[in-house]
Amino acid sequence: MSWASPEDIHLSTSLASYLDKKLLVLLRDGRKLLGTLRSFDQFANAVLEGACERVIVGDLYCDIPLGLYIIRGENVVLIGELDLDKEELPPHMTRVSEAEIKRAQKVEREATDLKGTMRKRMEFLDMD
Repeated sequence: MSWASPEDIHLSTSLASYLDKKLLVLLRDGRKLLGTLRSFDQFANAVLEGACERVIVGDLYCDIPLGLYIIRGENVVLIGELDLDKEELPPHMTRVSEAEIKRAQKVEREATDLKGTMRKRMEFLDMD
């Protein structure tokens, strides 16, 4: 027994219901894009107007403006509509400049690389 009619299923699986709405698009490489969906095709290729990339490092974030942005569908992991009535981020998040978020990303990347290097050096201690 199905509760959804065929029309409901068609609308829920199509990007048509998201046209002219503000979306969050998560890409395969982990980037998060925000923008208004203006066009799409059967491969989930999409055009975002007023797009920006939201970069989050710890409690810091920055929205880097991209303008009109074309996304290849094979890179899309998730698309979701943003609720314009709700606050987008928790209150403890701090907006910073693009230069500052790039510095924070570099520090985070270096810390991750150091952790990986240390783990490799310590593998010989694994006595399993």
